Amino acid sequence: MSGPLNFGVFVTPFHPVGQSPTVALEYDLERVVALDRLGYDEAWFGEHHSGGYELIACPEVFIATAAERTKHIQLGTGVVSLPYHHPLMVADRWVLLDHLTRGRTIFGTGPGALPSDAFMMGIDPVEQRRMMQESLEAILGLFRAAPGERISRHSDWFTLRDAQLHIRPYTWPYPEISTAAMISPSGPRLAGQLDTSLLSLSMSVPGGYAALENTWEVVVEQAKKSGHDEPDRRGWRVLGIVHLADSREAAVDDCTYGLQDFADYFGAAGFVPLAETVGDTQSPREFVEAYAATGNCCIGTPDDAIEYIQDLLDRSGGFGTFLMLGHDWAPPEATYHSYELFARKVIPHFKGQLEAPRASHEWAKGKRNELLGRAGEAIFKAIGEHTDELKLQSDADGQVGAPPARGGRSDPGIGKA
Repeated sequence: MSGPLNFGVFVTPFHPVGQSPTVALEYDLERVVALDRLGYDEAWFGEHHSGGYELIACPEVFIATAAERTKHIQLGTGVVSLPYHHPLMVADRWVLLDHLTRGRTIFGTGPGALPSDAFMMGIDPVEQRRMMQESLEAILGLFRAAPGERISRHSDWFTLRDAQLHIRPYTWPYPEISTAAMISPSGPRLAGQLDTSLLSLSMSVPGGYAALENTWEVVVEQAKKSGHDEPDRRGWRVLGIVHLADSREAAVDDCTYGLQDFADYFGAAGFVPLAETVGDTQSPREFVEAYAATGNCCIGTPDDAIEYIQDLLDRSGGFGTFLMLGHDWAPPEATYHSYELFARKVIPHFKGQLEAPRASHEWAKGKRNELLGRAGEAIFKAIGEHTDELKLQSDADGQVGAPPARGGRSDPGIGKA
């Protein structure tokens, strides 16, 4: 795999209850502006309808707002829960968003993660993956249709009848589509079958790490069976959990602010409870220290983050983008500091941006003794030339301004009748 690693932040978001949702959402928008300024490649936003923590119900609307405030960063949905929507409506929304952002979007898709969301809509969780596949096949049919071709599909939960996109996307031939994967193989299988990129979110819960080691093999196997070219690992995004500070001690202190609340939410929402991975603890600090020791996250310094990401790359065989989970483990000021440390020291390490200036510095330092003497000579030469020029000018000025000899005249015409 060639090319530098890309980086982004996956903002579901996670905000503890008991605060203004307006303020929390504004904080998320401000985070995206900061990430754009710091040079992150991507930011992703989820879709959720219950639980009180993950506040964005329509990531496309959020992206439209964020796009107006940013310049460069790519904006993705993490994810649009396809069983919740009619596929034609999803496709049309994405065509519009693609035009409004001038192609600065990534269409992340998934079956929906919160059982409580599905329950409110009367959707059986057992059917969600099947529904997602049917919807994604229909959406891809609309995007990939030949000029004039119309798409008809019928399912037990939606119908497409002579359907066609009435405007084409801004991006040619259509925006990047990514399929989400948690722990089951359904996401990698679908990515391979339908020729989409892969969004691995398994690092957000314990148990996903081992799956990372064989996930790509599933994508390649399914792509081959479906007659597609071998997928490019650069289209694989992997989620991890990171919080950085100037020291490990400070990073642990930061996370006492919100990690335990985060763990409680994961248990209440129906995921694997994070608290079970660390056992009984006596204080928020002990909880953070115990969770950091599990290896499911990186709470430390930029050097720790480099080691953590390199381990993921080695175990997985390589991927194209590392996404940090956006969380409220630390206060906002400490969270921004973490993003800045990551941008200053971790991102350039993996993008190969540090070697050239370091090599140039070492080369110049090694040449110092050799070149300094010549540089000194050049300085003294320039000073001497300047001094000589001033002396010559002074001498010339003296000759021009000298008084005439006594009894003589400066102009032979002066005094004549």
